[in-house]
Amino acid sequence: MKRTLMIMASLAVLSAPALADEALAKSKNCLACHAVDKKLVGPSYKDIAKKYAGDAKAADMLATKIQKGGAGVWGAIPMPANPQVNDAEAKKLATWILGQK
Repeated sequence: MKRTLMIMASLAVLSAPALADEALAKSKNCLACHAVDKKLVGPSYKDIAKKYAGDAKAADMLATKIQKGGAGVWGAIPMPANPQVNDAEAKKLATWILGQK
């Protein structure tokens, strides 16, 4: 029983960052245009992760796009700038997005 509780506690700790990052995405209104597993206005986070898999510079590039916006990579609709997202939040969001499988 004690072992089961320790395993469950460990899993809760490991999953907490993923939930926290999704909560951050919700709080910054990212989910108004993006979803984890389907295209809305913008691409799904899973599609973004797939496109940039193995790209060591992807997290920094995406963090910049989150803050400053971008256009042309995923179609004609531009992504607006998000000045309410600070540098640390943008990096955290980009890392979370790239971790979607």
